Amino acid sequence: MSAPDGSPVGAERSIGQLFASATTELSALVHDEIALAKAQLKQDVKRGAVSGGAFSAAGAVLVFSLPMLNFALAYGIRTWSGWNLAVCFLLSFAANVLVAGLLGLIGTVFAKKAKKGKGPQKVAASVKQTAGVLQLAKPHPRPETPALEDRTPAAIEAVARSSS
Repeated sequence: MSAPDGSPVGAERSIGQLFASATTELSALVHDEIALAKAQLKQDVKRGAVSGGAFSAAGAVLVFSLPMLNFALAYGIRTWSGWNLAVCFLLSFAANVLVAGLLGLIGTVFAKKAKKGKGPQKVAASVKQTAGVLQLAKPHPRPETPALEDRTPAAIEAVARSSS
């Protein structure tokens, strides 16, 4: 197993290697969050398109089918029931309005889903959270080392033995 920069796990890495690794991982995180924002935005646009299509279909049904459907339905009701022709035309119109209302309701549901979609807002919040965590990151405090003159030869020898 190895670290992202190719060095074995557990091996001592220099500050430069650690910084390069952190920079690479942060860059990958930013790219992944941008890709997530694009995917969520694409989904919201798709929902909006479905909503617009349903509203358009409702309008087309209402406009183009009313004359033909009204005549056919009204004469069909008249033949079946024997009622006055005006009542039959009113029932035919009510059926068309019911179909258009159903399509409009479908469009409203999809419009609300598209409006509720908070894809980019979620990603922006995630980016802000990541930036906040990185801003709070502080280097480990290092113990103060005594001045060169204060060091004893024994301490210098111990350091020399441990580093060889």
